[in-house]
Amino acid sequence: MQKIKIIWFRQDFRLENNPAYYEISNSEEKFIAIYAFDQKKFNERSAQRWWLYKTLQYIEKKLSNKGIIFKIFACDIIEAIQRIIKDKSIETIYWNELNEPSEIKKDLILENYLNENGIKYKKFKGNLLQDPFIVKKKDGTPFQVFTPYWKNAEEQYLRNNNYINKVSNFKNTPIKNTNKETLDNFIKPRKNWYVKFEKYWNVGEENAKILLKDFINKKISNYATNRDIPSSEGTSKLSPYLTFGEISVQTLFDECYKISKKNIGFRKFINEIGWREFSHHLINHFPKMESGNLRKQFDKFKWVKDSDKLTKWKKGQTGYPIVDAGMRELRETGWMHNRVRMITASFLVKHLRINWIEGEKYFRDSLLDFNTANNVAGWQWVAGCGADAAPYFRIFNPILQGEKFDPEGMYVKQWIKELSMLPKKFIHKPWELPVELCNQYGFDLARDYIKPIVKHEEARKLALNAFSELKT
Repeated sequence: MQKIKIIWFRQDFRLENNPAYYEISNSEEKFIAIYAFDQKKFNERSAQRWWLYKTLQYIEKKLSNKGIIFKIFACDIIEAIQRIIKDKSIETIYWNELNEPSEIKKDLILENYLNENGIKYKKFKGNLLQDPFIVKKKDGTPFQVFTPYWKNAEEQYLRNNNYINKVSNFKNTPIKNTNKETLDNFIKPRKNWYVKFEKYWNVGEENAKILLKDFINKKISNYATNRDIPSSEGTSKLSPYLTFGEISVQTLFDECYKISKKNIGFRKFINEIGWREFSHHLINHFPKMESGNLRKQFDKFKWVKDSDKLTKWKKGQTGYPIVDAGMRELRETGWMHNRVRMITASFLVKHLRINWIEGEKYFRDSLLDFNTANNVAGWQWVAGCGADAAPYFRIFNPILQGEKFDPEGMYVKQWIKELSMLPKKFIHKPWELPVELCNQYGFDLARDYIKPIVKHEEARKLALNAFSELKT
């Protein structure tokens, strides 16, 4: 029986700086690439199914042009391997690790199966700058505060980094891969919601490179300021590409470090890469974070169960324009500005006192750039129940946040068309618009928008009272 070697693609849909692909393509004249679609995993990631569908089409074309057979299976990886070995004998399988507790467990199950069946394997680090377990405090315990963690982790990476741009020259006669039936029947989203994503995103490795180049040349110098202005195109918009591995984090880091003038914008962006590393550090050392509070005293917090208010939050109908604009941007584009993510999350857990787990679940289903570690760590930071978290008494005032970071109301007007005629003085508090101006602009709050579902000062007081009980 013919023996073959296989590369298993996971969340690493790139051919440049892909350790597993580089290794197999530089040592073999012929091999097969596969992808195993985890239906259960993507049942909770509706938006990401669209990106996955598009990126699988993209990588299929890239591999076809290089003469590499690519098979997409609608099953888990072990069943995919079992199907392959009915016809062929697998000698070695190559893959890049995913540094999340649930994925590590899957790898262990796979490795046991491969060992039992005499199949060799090689796995590589390709998802993070470095192993999440190697950066520790002097006493050998994991960090729980970002600043000292990243100071140590960044220094360690720079000291030990032998990173080079790894580009494979592998090329065979082009072939035609045919995965359309599997893609359309099992992976392609069924809802029309996702169609609008086509207006905002161009999926694929080449597009990620273009965005990175544009960000470094035009945006990173002002990133420290513009990253907080949601109406500005001041961020990289690379997060979905990074999530699906269409660009490597090493490439991001190293390209930024090539900048000759490293101002505060450079530092702020590098720290965002550091936060991603820190989130993976936390979730691997404290895997209970995936489903519960890191700070166990929050287990007794009296969250409010209010499905009506939760639905209004999801739909962008809270009556607070900056919150509603963020939730509508998310629904429209599959992405939300990072400053607004903090504002909307704070509103859910502190104004509405709804469990952060509900917000994390909704973001998981709605974000194209969803990443388990980032999402969980971010939500627990806002809620005050995670590592290095914002203190419970830090409650964003959605009116002041809007006035500070969207002073002209441009972001709100973009996503809430019914407020587009209002003057900036009232754009973040339309309920205060005087009667004579309501008549002038033809605006009626109850008819055209939504009255606030909670009053800020009352909600803040209730939140402080609820959080203060944790100290007793």
